[in-house]
Amino acid sequence: MPNHASRRTLLTAAAIAAVTASGAVSAAVGTHRAPDDPHSPTEAPGGAPGGAPAHPNRTQLRRHIAAMSIEEQIGQLFVSRAYGHSATDPDPADAEQNQRMFGVRTAAELVSRYHLGGVIYFSSAHNTRTPHQIAALSVGLQQAALSTGARIPLLLSTDQEHGAVARIGRPATLLPGAMALGAGGDTAAARRAARIAGAELAAMGIRQDYAPVADVNVNPANPVIGVRSFGSDPQAVAAMVAAQVRGYQGAGVAATAKHFPGHGDTETDSHVGLPVMRHTRAQWEELDEPPFRAAVEAGVDAIMTAHIVFPALDPSGDPATLSRPIVTGILRERLGFQGVVVTDALDMAGVRQKYGNDRVPVLALLAGCDQLLNPPDLGLAYRSVLAAVEAGELTRARIEESVLRILELKARRGLFDEPYPAAGRVDDTVGIRQHLDAADTIAARTTTLLANAAGLLPLDATAGPRLLITGADPVSPSGTTGPPTAVLARELTALGCRATALPPARAVAAAAGHAAVLVCTYNVAEGDDPQRTLVTDLIATGVPVILVAVRNPYDPARLPACAAELATYSWTDVEMRAAARVLTGALRPSGRLPVPVPGRYPLGHGLTY
Repeated sequence: MPNHASRRTLLTAAAIAAVTASGAVSAAVGTHRAPDDPHSPTEAPGGAPGGAPAHPNRTQLRRHIAAMSIEEQIGQLFVSRAYGHSATDPDPADAEQNQRMFGVRTAAELVSRYHLGGVIYFSSAHNTRTPHQIAALSVGLQQAALSTGARIPLLLSTDQEHGAVARIGRPATLLPGAMALGAGGDTAAARRAARIAGAELAAMGIRQDYAPVADVNVNPANPVIGVRSFGSDPQAVAAMVAAQVRGYQGAGVAATAKHFPGHGDTETDSHVGLPVMRHTRAQWEELDEPPFRAAVEAGVDAIMTAHIVFPALDPSGDPATLSRPIVTGILRERLGFQGVVVTDALDMAGVRQKYGNDRVPVLALLAGCDQLLNPPDLGLAYRSVLAAVEAGELTRARIEESVLRILELKARRGLFDEPYPAAGRVDDTVGIRQHLDAADTIAARTTTLLANAAGLLPLDATAGPRLLITGADPVSPSGTTGPPTAVLARELTALGCRATALPPARAVAAAAGHAAVLVCTYNVAEGDDPQRTLVTDLIATGVPVILVAVRNPYDPARLPACAAELATYSWTDVEMRAAARVLTGALRPSGRLPVPVPGRYPLGHGLTY
């Protein structure tokens, strides 16, 4: 990536001068920068307690907003995807996709045409190849935003929860996800993980992360949250959420607590349907509210809504994203949240079942949302909001209210001072040894030993036991790690074992003669599941079977009991390394279940050596 240090200063100064000339924002808005050293214990301000972030100069920002056209103001509300690894020179297939979706060929043109307030990065949109490429994309997009229209820097964002959801893989540091951190039970470790994650995102120009997940997962059948949650205890989840908010924002990245008012007890995935939460108001206050209240009190920059119907909070049948009683009545008024409310992605089925794509963005704004994330038809959504303003359904004052919150967030995160990622920061920050070692240290406390009735563990690696590794090999969350059976075999071999990974179709016949068979399971379903057949057949060989649940810890309840059972909560390399060390006694297991496993293990269960 070329050195942009001097160009960054010139462009920023030029942009500020240009907008100041029209009564706009200037360096006097009171922004702050993230610390130059991402490893320093000193953190950038995360915001004042009580949901009142430290505001920049509102007078300057209001002056700037007043000078903007209504088209520019509406553009600030939208956060859209764009295809390609480069802002101005995408691959031909990505240029064609941009043309089909948006009527432009490049991401830079998309930013300029719609005066976008933000862009969300997806691996599926080919935005996240390498850290240097991501940083260069961020530079190109910011140049597009600062050279046209109102010249306001973009808020570049992504879903980098770690664990099961990660858009950016190696060489970036991959850290334990939420439920693994919940198993570790250490809020300082959770804060450190978010601090590292935030520092690496900021180095690539990404200044908003759609994390942490504040949902309390009390339903083992939840198809969309599960291990993305810190657990089932609302107070424990609240403490972890607050810690991660402070970690991310201490690194200069806006944290986004999600999915309000709580997605932890649903049985429908809102990507494909409209879930209904059956909690009473009292249950919501006891189970779902505490983590969001903790996020607000920690000064969280943004909160994301859920596409769920919650009759006890709003009997209208509207999803929470479109519900004024929920967004304004509860989030704004009851919890006192003053920051940015961002919708979950508007291309998800949950928000589109009751209303058309033209009405959804208008209703979200009427409900009290500020950022409109990833509409399925950006042009239609943009024109619909503009038409609603022209018709008087949305007032200009209502639009300016949301724009002010968005610009305050951008100023608070230093984007008016430093919109571009600093030159050299990628090499100094992303995937450095200090971060990788920290990830291993944090993961070391997360592996949970659930059963060891026969005393099989720890394995005596000094004797070089022959081990067979088989089972599920899910695709890596980031596409750059795994498969988990191969990683586990490699790590066990490095510790002194003789481990071989084989696919399930060959494992049963090959089991004889091994000291143990390790079987990785992944979200075992109720009823017929080939994973149950595999485990049953392996047990029948007489070779001791060690179960390693690599995602949901609920798997043991749906399988016959094994000689030993572990939960890792994720199948990324960092968790597989920790599991291998626990299996051989190089680590003493210390993780505790952050959720109960019905019929098998209670909340807080965990064995050690």
